[in-house]
Amino acid sequence: DVHIVVVDPHRPGHELRYHPGETNLRMADVCVVNKIDSAPQEGIDAVLDSIHEHTTNAKIVLAASPFHVEDAERIRGKRVLAIEDGPTLTHGEMTYGAAVLAAKQHGAAALVDPRPFAVGSIAETFRAYPHVGELLPAMGYGDGQVDELRETIARSDADLVLIGTPIDLRRLIDFGKPALRVSYRLEEVGEPTLVDVLARYGLIESEALV
Repeated sequence: DVHIVVVDPHRPGHELRYHPGETNLRMADVCVVNKIDSAPQEGIDAVLDSIHEHTTNAKIVLAASPFHVEDAERIRGKRVLAIEDGPTLTHGEMTYGAAVLAAKQHGAAALVDPRPFAVGSIAETFRAYPHVGELLPAMGYGDGQVDELRETIARSDADLVLIGTPIDLRRLIDFGKPALRVSYRLEEVGEPTLVDVLARYGLIESEALV
């Protein structure tokens, strides 16, 4: 077996503080250091140090995660409500995600603070995790959670909704407002690439390197 682990330099130290993340890192044969295009250099250096110290010569693949926004020009000048993956914000301790970054990059007039409009478990999440600010955490996709998201969005004064969650919420929710999806693309930086490493382990044919 070959253990491939992704580490996040936006959250340096988490690879050693949480289970099963620490176990995964110590078992890793290959570590993909992702998001180096947006993470601070000190975060990148910290996770590289963790890899060198806590793995047995794991191969390192550096990668960027540029985000893609459909019809990005529609963001400019709008009051944007950014929806992000809830657990990444709460237990993951992040204060932003792809939707927030995309809104700022593409000229949004402002990020809408959803806290005054939040209902039910979403309001409870804001109280329990006060570091979560001008973005809307999607904590789950059950019927009740989807209804609370829908109501919170409808109550907001946003011109546009940006969806940064792993799934496209437009499949579940009629927002009643224009909505765009933000997604990531993996781009390896330099060598070795993930294909190179997998070929060396015999997991793919070498001609795939062409």
